[in-house]
Amino acid sequence: MTKRMSIAWHLRIRMAEKGLFQTSDLVPLLAERGVQLSREQVYRLVTAPPQRLSMDILAALCDILAVTPNDLIEITAVNTQVRKSVGGTAGAPRPPMKRTTIRRPDGA
Repeated sequence: MTKRMSIAWHLRIRMAEKGLFQTSDLVPLLAERGVQLSREQVYRLVTAPPQRLSMDILAALCDILAVTPNDLIEITAVNTQVRKSVGGTAGAPRPPMKRTTIRRPDGA
């Protein structure tokens, strides 16, 4: 068994709870806290989970929305089964199967 991490990003929900419905509403609020992002960068930040997030941005978002990082990021560990193959390593591609021909003893 291995664990796969699933991340849910709740920035849009937390913004709506504070009455912020336009992604561009965050631009000046972030700037007040020393975080300079373009409207396009803020749009991407709101609409999709970021792969990398600076501590400055996270701290500014938490301050603006009066939340904690746990309110913005939900991490779930999902157990996944690793399939093991005989004579090979787990996850290695299998060779194509060879079709078997069955022959009857009477030759038919």
